Amino acid sequence: MERLRGLNVLIVAIIVILGGAEGQLVENFYGFTCPNVEFIVQQAVSIKFSQTFVTIPATLRLFFHDCFVEGCDASVMIASPNGDAEKDSKDNLSLAGDGFDTVVKAKQAVEAQCPGVVSCADILAIATRDVVVLAGGPSYNVELGRRDGLISQASRVAGKLPEPDFNLIQLNTMFASHNLSQFDMIALSGAHTLGFSHCDRFANRLYSFTPSNPVDPSLDPEYAKELKDMCPQNVDPSIAINMDPATPRTFDNEYYKNLVKGKGLFTSDQVLFTDESSQGTVSDFANNAFDFNGAFVTAMRKLGRVGVKTGNQGEIRLDCTRFNS
Repeated sequence: MERLRGLNVLIVAIIVILGGAEGQLVENFYGFTCPNVEFIVQQAVSIKFSQTFVTIPATLRLFFHDCFVEGCDASVMIASPNGDAEKDSKDNLSLAGDGFDTVVKAKQAVEAQCPGVVSCADILAIATRDVVVLAGGPSYNVELGRRDGLISQASRVAGKLPEPDFNLIQLNTMFASHNLSQFDMIALSGAHTLGFSHCDRFANRLYSFTPSNPVDPSLDPEYAKELKDMCPQNVDPSIAINMDPATPRTFDNEYYKNLVKGKGLFTSDQVLFTDESSQGTVSDFANNAFDFNGAFVTAMRKLGRVGVKTGNQGEIRLDCTRFNS
């Protein structure tokens, strides 16, 4: 036992010394310094989930938005009195507050037992895995050792996140810039089996797609009618629509079954099935939940390595919403 503990300390020390290298993360990074961290976070997430289901899609989306801008470094958590932090950008204004609150609550619980040890970035990564599990999705081991970033600016967000009207080339180009393949991108898109969107994000598909086709012809006609009923023109922009009309509160492969039926909410969803080069993967995931779950786990672990800060890069924030200095 002592040899194992000594080895663990040595591994952590080597990682801290090496720092710098992207993806330099390990499972059980806090095995010696905060051995119960994953249990503490899981308990905090469960409590938050018992208060509102929004905890699940909000936390999952928060992780994605964080990783794609400055890397997985919790820069999206920073609150600025001037309204110019990453979370204040137009593309992040729709992030639900329950995701932020989940991480803040988990951080407070961790700080109570392991002060100044665990980064907000790692807590967000753990919490994301936990909400996937709470929704019925696959569990997976989370690699840890991230530091919290020192940059959070609204001006650096534009063009870093996929848009709802992206085509396959645009999606692949953006994901490839983070070392994520088309296969990874399609698997990560499965997170749209949870959560909701606002009418203005897809209204063009219902009313102004093209001059000759006001309604996007790739939409199932019955689904298009349902969406029009829920999202009439000039609707209140705060009205939210489930991304998955079939099982919106369950992490499953229904998202891909919806695409096969022409029931993808965004153009960037439906294109995964209408484009021949990605159609096969969508069909496989629609028919085989095991394949989807495996691909999703692999892609989430790869996503969690994007742009990470390690070693002497970044800091361990004491409050996830503020830089230490």
